[in-house]
Amino acid sequence: MNRCPITYELCGEKKYSERGMKLLNPTLKNLNDLELTQEGLLRESNARATKLSIQGVQPKLSARLNVTGQKFEIVDRNGTFIFKPQNNLYTELPENEDLTMRLAEKIGIELPLHGMIYSKEGKLTYFIKRFDRYGKNKKLSVEDFAQLAGMKRDTKYDFSMERLVAIIDKHCTFPALEKLKLFRLTLFSYLIGNEDMHLKNFSLISREDKIELSPAYDLLNTTIAIANPQEEFALPLNGKKNNLTSNDLIKYWGKEKLQLSDKSISNTVEKISSSFNDWHGLMGISFLSKSMKEKYTLLLESRKRILFG
Repeated sequence: MNRCPITYELCGEKKYSERGMKLLNPTLKNLNDLELTQEGLLRESNARATKLSIQGVQPKLSARLNVTGQKFEIVDRNGTFIFKPQNNLYTELPENEDLTMRLAEKIGIELPLHGMIYSKEGKLTYFIKRFDRYGKNKKLSVEDFAQLAGMKRDTKYDFSMERLVAIIDKHCTFPALEKLKLFRLTLFSYLIGNEDMHLKNFSLISREDKIELSPAYDLLNTTIAIANPQEEFALPLNGKKNNLTSNDLIKYWGKEKLQLSDKSISNTVEKISSSFNDWHGLMGISFLSKSMKEKYTLLLESRKRILFG
């Protein structure tokens, strides 16, 4: 019995569930595998890197869905999806990122459509739909925090969590709402071991006459993906990138710096705490290997004890 890599639903002998295909396009009846192997995708990513607006450490490709041809096509321009193939340096990144994004969704973090698709030889590639595209080649205004702070790509780590607050206060339509979103995202990133939330992984989007935090992206358990991780956060919080405590994350960050109410903080903590059973259920049916599931679970439980006692 197969499980759909877009919805995690059982789908019999098929590779994708009916609902998974409809999420991509309501008229899609079948979805063919990518026409490239993992190595082919990596070569294409390297060859097209200078032509794309999407960058970063992970290999990426721009793609669009050809509904008539029932397949994804790699493109240089006007892509509506971003692909991240398997990585030769770090194992199971597509499976890791897709699961982590699903865990985020369980606690109310806004996400774009995402999932995984099989490459030519049966390996999984992660995809995410671009939230800055709509209609026919129309774009929403999106700026990441590096741009807003006047920083460059090579200085995206030269900042602090506290300084993010000033950016929200300056640019967002309703800063208090966005600070609550940032608090939830910060706790989540700590719990799941995302130690690479640098300036370019936070963005503001302008839509419906409102400037707010964009849907989340690049949520990944980097702690289990890399050997001997040295930090818990990419940007220091309370002067620390490591050995963070509940006091740092909840009292200092939530109460003092973000100035959230006690009720907002307790509701956020309760929502996350009550989601752990759902998280473990998703972990069990995810596409991670058994050993990676065990590492992920151990980290979650360890961080949960530190954060919530």
